[in-house]
Amino acid sequence: MESVQKKVALSTLGCKLNFTETSTISRSISKNGYILTPFSTKADFYIINTCSVTENADKKFRSFLNKAKKLNPKAKNIVIGCYAQLKPEEISKIPGVHLVLGANEKFNIVNYLDTLEVASKPIIHSCNINEVNLYESSYSVDDRTRSFLKIQDGCDYKCSYCTIPLARGVSRSDNLINIFNNVKSISQNGVKEIVLTGVNIGDFGKGEFGDKKHKHTFLELIKALDQFDGINRFRVSSIEPNLLKNEIIDFISNSKKFVPHFHIPLQSGSNKILGLMRRRYQKELYRNKINSVKNKMKNACIGVDVIVGFPEETEDDFLETYNFLLNLNISYLHVFTYSERDNTKSSKMDNIVPIQVKARRSKMLRALSEKKKRIFYESQINKIKYVLFETENKSGYIYGFTENYIKVKIPWNPYLCNQIIKVKLIEIDEEGFMKVKIKEKIKETVELYSYSNW
Repeated sequence: MESVQKKVALSTLGCKLNFTETSTISRSISKNGYILTPFSTKADFYIINTCSVTENADKKFRSFLNKAKKLNPKAKNIVIGCYAQLKPEEISKIPGVHLVLGANEKFNIVNYLDTLEVASKPIIHSCNINEVNLYESSYSVDDRTRSFLKIQDGCDYKCSYCTIPLARGVSRSDNLINIFNNVKSISQNGVKEIVLTGVNIGDFGKGEFGDKKHKHTFLELIKALDQFDGINRFRVSSIEPNLLKNEIIDFISNSKKFVPHFHIPLQSGSNKILGLMRRRYQKELYRNKINSVKNKMKNACIGVDVIVGFPEETEDDFLETYNFLLNLNISYLHVFTYSERDNTKSSKMDNIVPIQVKARRSKMLRALSEKKKRIFYESQINKIKYVLFETENKSGYIYGFTENYIKVKIPWNPYLCNQIIKVKLIEIDEEGFMKVKIKEKIKETVELYSYSNW
């Protein structure tokens, strides 16, 4: 079969959920006789898994498409992901695009590769988002150290700025049997840590799987995973504050395997703006959740999403957000500058915040994030932690993360790769990484590596 020798290159834009799906699609392509090759090399097919959360994500897609066209002008270029579902007709008119697959078809991409070579014009396979009800299990195994496991897809929330429900459809979840089979497969690849991911993972258990309704909650899922022997660590990705139940916090605080690291989106510290965003909580609930986590796990790392420059956000509204975050016991921020998305309620709002004002506010919050991270790191100095070291040699150093998400850097030692090692946190270096002292003997050869400069 001629296609056996065909080369396929994949790239991913956006979130970790996209990353898990690209990884799953790549395994399907490989099983069907195609050769996977890096996106930076010449290929017969280039697949771009797109994001459309921000305007910048759309621009990145065009950059990747142009790169593919330069690498091989005769290649067939395929677009999948959120942007492909939202604007299939628009994408199909971009020179160099040959196939656009919506949310229901992206996992069937292999079925289109052979026929695509003889197609005379761009092909679109998309559907109304209300018809999207497929759930496809996904996980990544591209990194030996950690894996991202999709447990949920879609969202029933209708935040006024967000296109994800339009791109991914209603909330739906995997079932426990599939999840455990995937965890087993991941563990057989030597992975030590799994990050649970989805669009709205606190909503786990909602929807149907095939013809059977779910019977399990997110709390029941993590309790079951905590008993799994083949994985050392589980980490929870972003979870909505109103869905982070006290029972979940209590369980993780005593868990054997779930680590004390939370990412809890806030978006704004102004109740007025939260109302305009159509978020399902107010800042008082958010503060209570942060306090609950810290009361149970004083060394927990807490990351926060926040949007600046939302329509109607006055200077007073922004300062309310800034001061709210300043006085909150959090560890770092992910700052997003608001960008208008088509077909969202916020795109029709008045009182748009000028670009230069959004830039200034974003800069202020990013500086606050650095301050918060420094304070959190300093609070952990002299503590004993466990670091999962990565597998790459980066300029003579090896990096890793503690259970509470502190990034560690030490001189390269191959015997540390993909190992969880007991360390003492010593000090923060000039780049913001934590220096450590290893508290256990790894192998005799570890003595060959000098840590005198640490």
